[in-house]
Amino acid sequence: MAAPATSAPAPPGHRKSVTGTRRTVAVLFLLPALVLLGALVVYPIGYSLIRSFYNANGDGFAGFDNYKAIFTDDGIRTALKNNVIWVVFAPTVSTALGLIFAVLTERVRWGTAFKLVVFMPMAISMLAAGIIFRLVYDQDPDKGVANAVWVGIHDTFAQSSAFPNAHPGRESPLKPDQGGFITSTTVHTGQTVSLPLVGVAPDQMPGGAKRAVAAKPDPGKITGTAWQDFTRGKGVGTLGAPDPSELGYDGMRIEAVKNGKVVASAKAAADGTFTLPASADGAQLRLPASNFKQPYNGVDWLGPSLVTPAVIGSYVWMWAGFAMVLIAAGLAGVPRELLEAARVDGATEWQVFRKVTVPLLAPVLAVVTVTLMINVLKVFDLVYIIAPGSSQDDANVLALELYRKGFSEGQPGIASAIAVFLLLLVIPVMLFNIRRLRREERR
Repeated sequence: MAAPATSAPAPPGHRKSVTGTRRTVAVLFLLPALVLLGALVVYPIGYSLIRSFYNANGDGFAGFDNYKAIFTDDGIRTALKNNVIWVVFAPTVSTALGLIFAVLTERVRWGTAFKLVVFMPMAISMLAAGIIFRLVYDQDPDKGVANAVWVGIHDTFAQSSAFPNAHPGRESPLKPDQGGFITSTTVHTGQTVSLPLVGVAPDQMPGGAKRAVAAKPDPGKITGTAWQDFTRGKGVGTLGAPDPSELGYDGMRIEAVKNGKVVASAKAAADGTFTLPASADGAQLRLPASNFKQPYNGVDWLGPSLVTPAVIGSYVWMWAGFAMVLIAAGLAGVPRELLEAARVDGATEWQVFRKVTVPLLAPVLAVVTVTLMINVLKVFDLVYIIAPGSSQDDANVLALELYRKGFSEGQPGIASAIAVFLLLLVIPVMLFNIRRLRREERR
């Protein structure tokens, strides 16, 4: 029987030509990406590095002066401090909320819908989110949602005055006193007292206010009227006496003061009338400052002290959903038998979460945290849009300062130094992430 024919091995030259062809094809496929990478990444980095050693005009070598400015310029130092705050709090809070949402939504029927709602802000651009939160944080409670809620809670426990702008008019018997007003003379039983005021807009009068009437005298008491002594129209109405169109100061507090002490007090009725007991005889009548307290307008969210936490809050609103989705994916891969074994051994739900769930999710939590850390080092849009001009210096971050130095202040050398410094800050975090991913692959 004849032996089967065997194919002859390919000559060495042929193998080399095939390998060379494959490399050529691979290079041709990679060439567009390499060109873009070089044009959009490598060249800008190299140019920024070189430019950072030159002065503002680019015609003189500045050495390390631009890098020294990073640690001596007040604006850059504020930006650096704020970046530290961002790196510490924004990723931590976003990851923590994402973990809580991911764990809790596993136990509810509408968990998927909740995840969708929480993740939805990721579909909004930073520009749109900045505009949204600029309105949310508006100081005016009629515009800003945050202050509308805050003022509503405050006014539930501390009602604002209905007469913040009220003040005595012409020929008034009242004079200023400790933020309020007091009568120039003492009053006596059987006397009626007129306390006319002006300055409250008609639409701001208390809802229960009625037509003001002159008080009737009472021999054993002091009576009077506090009202809005103003009628529209020139020469219309009687000064110092209630007219048909004038309303009483419903709820106005009146105090009788002797020797600096309050001996009696009363509140005006809907028609402005009030009655004080005989103990008020010989006292002065005072309208205390509490009647004229300005309405509470909420918190200055975008003021110098709160602007950075406010902007971080908007960032957390956007990125907590991102953290939740990644952590939920990691949670789906956690072996359920380990959780059940811990429960069988008597562990509480908190112990299961802290000693089993969190350690098993540690790789995912590290990915989320590191990704957000890299992201917040470059944050620019939210700070630029949300922080008003009056407090933008207090909310400043490195990316924003880079923009201001390079395009507003005409110092491209310092801007390039800030860009290189940001790159140096990001590189260690990226290397940590790469090493961790390689360790995961080896497992």
